[in-house]
This record gives sequence, structure tokens and C-alpha cells, in this order.
Amino acid sequence: MQAPSASQLMGNLSSLRVKPARPFLNCGVDYAGPFLICQGVKRSKTKVKCYAPLFICLVTRAIHIELVSDLTTECFLAALRRFMARRGRSHNIYSDNATCFKGANNKLCKLRKMLNSDTFQEEINNFMTTEDVRWHFIPPDSPHFGGLWEAGIKSMKYHMRRVIGNACISFEEMSTVLTQIEACLNSRPPIMSNSLRS
Repeated sequence: MQAPSASQLMGNLSSLRVKPARPFLNCGVDYAGPFLICQGVKRSKTKVKCYAPLFICLVTRAIHIELVSDLTTECFLAALRRFMARRGRSHNIYSDNATCFKGANNKLCKLRKMLNSDTFQEEINNFMTTEDVRWHFIPPDSPHFGGLWEAGIKSMKYHMRRVIGNACISFEEMSTVLTQIEACLNSRPPIMSNSLRS
């Protein structure tokens, strides 16, 4: 008896992943960080945390990276508005479910509390309703459903380690580096699924 091939073992991809569409019409989002940056001038000894929300197109795998100063709802919505202003309105946005952060280290506790808070949910729902965007959470305890954006974050961190290393840079310099990394990652040849090649 012949063993099944890898394509026979894998499940079918969602139609959003294989149906041709405008970049970022359907996307996933996840936070990377925290990253330590210098507060104010470059020679400052004071270090503060910043975070990088990463948006990834589900079809083209194009990446958009923003930089935010903290994990508040206002910062996330501002990053989402900047993303939509530059890349166009998304119809479907996918993200981790808040329960995926159970058992995570203390650095993620603040993010989990923000995602679970009623205020955050209400503000996000109001924004999504006015923008005609549907927000989807992946199933609880299923981080493999978000493998696409986790791979994007891994690629982003790979380049960050090589560019920044242990240096402490300012918020503006970090924003510039992330934009250059975004350009580098988006210059890769597009990966098309078998259904798009035919």
C-alpha cells in the first residue's frame, strides 16, 4: 500500500486564500514585540517599549508593518486607520483569539487584557461597523491557524536582528527600519497556490 502524499494529507485552503483579490482585501494581523527603544534623543539612557502590528495579505502574502508606542485600543485603532489609508479597506481581518495568550509570559498579559476588555471590543466593533469590515478570530487554542502571520513576524525579526542587533535606536529610526524591512519582505517573488497557477 502506497503512503499518501503531502497534498493528500493537508486540508483545503479557505477560498479567501486562493481566490484572486486586491492585496490586503483579506488579511491577518498580529503583534510583534515588545522592542526596547531609546526615549527621546539617541544618547538617552531611558528605554521604553514599543510594538509592531504586522498585517499580512492572505492571498499575496504582502506585509505591512506599523509601529505603536503601547498596547492601548487608541494606538491599535490609529495603526489600523493608517494601514487602511495606505493599503485600502479590508473586508475581512483575521487575528489570534485572546484565549491563545493563556499561559504566555508576562509580556503578553497586557495585550491579553486589552483584547479581553469590553471597552476594546466595543470600540473595535464600532469602528468595524462604520468601515464595513468583518473581524474574525481564529479558534481558541489553535495557534497553527495563524501560521501565515507568525511566519511574517519570524521573517521580520530575522531582518531586525541583523540590522539593529543590540543597538538602542529612537522611535523614528525604528519606524524607518521597519519600513525598510517591509520593503525587503515585499520584494520577494510572489508565491502562488496551485489553483492560481492554472
